[in-house]
Amino acid sequence: MEFSEVVRRRRMIRRYDPDRAVDPAVLDRILDNAQRGPSAGFSQGQAFLVLDTPEDVARFWESTGAATSGGDNAWLSGMRSAPVVVVPLSCKAAYLDRYAQPDKGWTDRDEARWPVPFWDIDTGMASLLILQTVVDEGLGACFFGIPPAEEGAFRAAFAIPDDHQPIGAITIGHRLADTGSKGSPSRRARVTGRVHRGRWQADGPDQG
Repeated sequence: MEFSEVVRRRRMIRRYDPDRAVDPAVLDRILDNAQRGPSAGFSQGQAFLVLDTPEDVARFWESTGAATSGGDNAWLSGMRSAPVVVVPLSCKAAYLDRYAQPDKGWTDRDEARWPVPFWDIDTGMASLLILQTVVDEGLGACFFGIPPAEEGAFRAAFAIPDDHQPIGAITIGHRLADTGSKGSPSRRARVTGRVHRGRWQADGPDQG
């Protein structure tokens, strides 16, 4: 598939075919691409928790509050039909350690040196590579957040190290023609005028 077509087709898919597994070789390609994203200083402070058995996927939903969400709804029932969940995690310590090494010139691990949290940004880029590779492989995926109140239970359920932060989770599977809840794009028009050339032009010509 041409790259521009991958970008055009990418959607958050919220309903999957529960009777079709994801080919392990395809999942390996998705995860390999995820590890090829940009990484400040080649710190490589990203990790990926892969849940691809019915037991592990069920444990994910239970630990993140699905069992206490007040009953099933279209979004939850659709998302729970995915046979694979991948949780991308960022490791701030890997970045602080890397930039305290001699070739980077910093002599400490002071977090204040960082203008933005590159550990989370790079993990977000890796997540986008997962979403794009999923499309290229003819599958569907959805990135969503883990409720903060449930993070402790999720960490305990999967023995997540304290220095790794889940930035969200990604369901992966064979999409159904009926994707269930269509999300915000079905209710909101695409915002235009987000590209500003040369200087910020709040009322300038639409750059789309």
